[in-house]
Amino acid sequence: MKPTSIVKLSITLSILAACNSTQLQHDAAGIFESDEVIVSSEEAGKLLHFAVNEGDILVKDSVVAFIDAVPFNLQKKQVEANIKALAEKTIDVQPEVKLWKDQIAVLQTQLANLLHEKQRIENLLKSDAATTKQLDDINFQIEYIKKQIQVNQQQIAVRESSVATQNRSILSEVQPLEKQIATISDKENRTKVINPINGTVLTKYAMEGEITGVGKALYKIADLTTINLRAYISANQLAKIKLGQQVKVFADDGTDKFKEYSGKISWISDKAEFTPKTIQTKDERANLVYAIKITIKNDGFLKIGMYGEVDLNK
Repeated sequence: MKPTSIVKLSITLSILAACNSTQLQHDAAGIFESDEVIVSSEEAGKLLHFAVNEGDILVKDSVVAFIDAVPFNLQKKQVEANIKALAEKTIDVQPEVKLWKDQIAVLQTQLANLLHEKQRIENLLKSDAATTKQLDDINFQIEYIKKQIQVNQQQIAVRESSVATQNRSILSEVQPLEKQIATISDKENRTKVINPINGTVLTKYAMEGEITGVGKALYKIADLTTINLRAYISANQLAKIKLGQQVKVFADDGTDKFKEYSGKISWISDKAEFTPKTIQTKDERANLVYAIKITIKNDGFLKIGMYGEVDLNK
């Protein structure tokens, strides 16, 4: 064999070997990913405390940052002062009512004395020891006292009604102010940034001392104890899988070998899409594929963005 033929054969074998090394070894391939949560600020202000770092493991419902709450505290105190001022504008009718009731008590005592005197005159009149004029005079005084008592009672009712109406008008402004306090208190509570899930901080977007705004991202977190492999299958393979199905997942261990994991199909797309350029399928002729997600318990080795393959026939 000529030297040139040997060289050509070597090149051909090398190309074939390279092609075989990149060929898909299993039923599907994809990239490992996680369900990420971007935690944002709910209020605007200065980040007084934000000790979160990338790689930190955070616990759900832990307070990870404080935004300056002084402006909200001042607003609340101002509204509370307005409520106090309204309360001072109300009228206490009880001193006036007490005065009228005292007058009524005096009149009732006088009325009791007059009724007793009337009884005495009526007895005297039976024995002709008193005149009818005396009886008429005492009856007139009794009626006068009764009217005085009635007038005082009416004055109490009118005054109490008038003051109650006036006070209701003043105090009707309190409820909206109390709602303002509730709103401000809610905003004040939102200056605490609460971590929503157990997970690892992937990216930090802000620094302590910065001015943040409503909805501005502070950090991104994901629970890496479980991780998903987003893979793609052809229409022919679709009929062979179902949700909850156990499959084998293989991750590149960095030494041209694959580390095996047990996974479960947790999602199957109901729409076909064109094969992503970076993804291989079992049938390279397939133009349309279906995305699936396989959930795997992470032993700490699997990382977001790593390449993985799937064997559907576990």
